[in-house]
Amino acid sequence: MAVSLMAIVNSSCSTPKDISYLQGLSDGQAQALASQRRLTVRPDDRLSIIVSSKDPELAQAFNLMVAQSRLGQTGTSTSNSQTSAYTVSPEGEISMPLVGTIEAEGLTRSELARQIESRIKAEGLLKDPVVTVEFLNAAISVLGDVESPGEYPIDRDNMTLLQALSKAGDLKITGQRRNVMVLRQEGDKEVSYFVDLTNPKSVMESPAYRIQQNDIIYVEPNNMRKRQSTINGTSVLTPGFWISIASFVASMSVLIFK
Repeated sequence: MAVSLMAIVNSSCSTPKDISYLQGLSDGQAQALASQRRLTVRPDDRLSIIVSSKDPELAQAFNLMVAQSRLGQTGTSTSNSQTSAYTVSPEGEISMPLVGTIEAEGLTRSELARQIESRIKAEGLLKDPVVTVEFLNAAISVLGDVESPGEYPIDRDNMTLLQALSKAGDLKITGQRRNVMVLRQEGDKEVSYFVDLTNPKSVMESPAYRIQQNDIIYVEPNNMRKRQSTINGTSVLTPGFWISIASFVASMSVLIFK
């Protein structure tokens, strides 16, 4: 019995090789990266698109504006304007004033900006357009055995899986680093990628290394964490429980071999 209980305790503990990230990398070592583009436009994305030029009044005609009214201190109503967002259609298109329909899906921010600038120039609408494109609703979800599960905004075009996990406070010590799943929508399919965070090649050569909007990252708990559910549906298997078990095993060993 003592041997069995000791085996359970030992199997619940993680070894150092299961904890450290990117094992085997040496100082100055180069690691190939997956050939993947930066964040690209997808259907249902909300985009801020601002056109500017040396003539602000002409440029203003290309920008969607939302008039907002507010009550001033004198009781009179004043108004100001804010730029509205473009929502990418299910077909991957946006429609801009004076410019018309533009195929946006699959383009990076800079590629879309250059395409809009080229269209404006080609049609003689503005001589010196400068277009700025920003993602407004790009986000990822981090679930499972991490410090702070939740939804987090993507604040850069080339966010990596490790940076995304850091937003959630990193994995807990009981999170499985060898089997992190990234669920990604590709067309009309949900594709799952599994990454071993302890292996540099698995991390950096994975299609999931660079995060895309709406990715779902799931960290599975290890066996110890899973066993912390219940004993006979009542008692929680806490670390204190395992310490008690270990103490009991040690006491039994003393009595048996005394």
